[in-house]
Amino acid sequence: RVFIALKGIKNLNTVYCFYCLVFGKTKEKPCILDTIGQAGINKCFSSLLTRSNHLCVGSPLKVDRSLLQYLPKLKVVVNGGVGVDHLDIPLINSFGVKVYNTPHVVDNALADIGVNLMLACARKILQGTIYNLFIYHESETLLGSLLGNNVRGTTLGRIGYKVAKRAQSFDMKILYHSRSQRTEEEEKAVGAMYCEKMEELLKKSDFVTVVVNLSPQTQKLIGAKELAVMKPSSTLINIRRGKHHRDVLVDALQRKVIKAAALDVIDPEPLPTHPLLSFPNMIVGTHAVETTWVKVETLAALNDEQPPNEVKIQARPDTHHALHPSRATSNQYWFKVENCRHS
Repeated sequence: RVFIALKGIKNLNTVYCFYCLVFGKTKEKPCILDTIGQAGINKCFSSLLTRSNHLCVGSPLKVDRSLLQYLPKLKVVVNGGVGVDHLDIPLINSFGVKVYNTPHVVDNALADIGVNLMLACARKILQGTIYNLFIYHESETLLGSLLGNNVRGTTLGRIGYKVAKRAQSFDMKILYHSRSQRTEEEEKAVGAMYCEKMEELLKKSDFVTVVVNLSPQTQKLIGAKELAVMKPSSTLINIRRGKHHRDVLVDALQRKVIKAAALDVIDPEPLPTHPLLSFPNMIVGTHAVETTWVKVETLAALNDEQPPNEVKIQARPDTHHALHPSRATSNQYWFKVENCRHS
């Protein structure tokens, strides 16, 4: 029996459709947890929890000691996504439970999302739907942007590089800013130019795409100062885990500091009633590209096979050369994803 904890969804039919999408239709109806809160879940379903051997989680679910004590047969916790900053890995491991996430498999999907959001903003697709031009024709309100020769600014990590490849198809110039510079060969492959300072990228770019891991350094990476540097005709796009100053973004859109924004990731999720949702030039995405890969990790673990991506903890090295330091969530530990998938 699989438990899916979802927060903020009132319609149980929606939850059931999500269940079928991930695990397929089954004769046995799933036990769906309504929005009754963590304590209510533990209490109401204690007899069922004791029989569960795997747990599929999203960031709203708090996997703490009180929940783990109800799960004596638990073997694996599978995180539906890349980031594990919401999970207490040492605590979960202390119960003899392994933690897995789903990295890499969403890279292409995220890159697609980034380009889709860019196109939607550039061509004002949502505004066109709202205006319904077949009934009300006011074309001057829907003047879009041509993508050819526009400049796209991005980080150029694993996903950012895939975004750059797609943007190149639209004859766009690529600027990027990252902790480390790509090789000359890699830059030439996508026509990318490195910016030593992020400010330089922000000043020149028509589309600024944020593709970063969540860390103390990247949290709220784009604030009032950064938005003020951007062109009034530019668009901000976020497809990874970086958190934004919501109120600052509202102010920027109201004063037309930037032209538009599109966020596939936002904090909190789902976003409650907020001024951001009222802007026609603002898109809030679903942040749900990784869903189906939860099943891969779960089935492998339950069949005594080695799942592709186990998240392990190590004592955090003192040196700044630590692999993926941005994944650290405290001064004591950093997380390492061991990719066990064999070619």
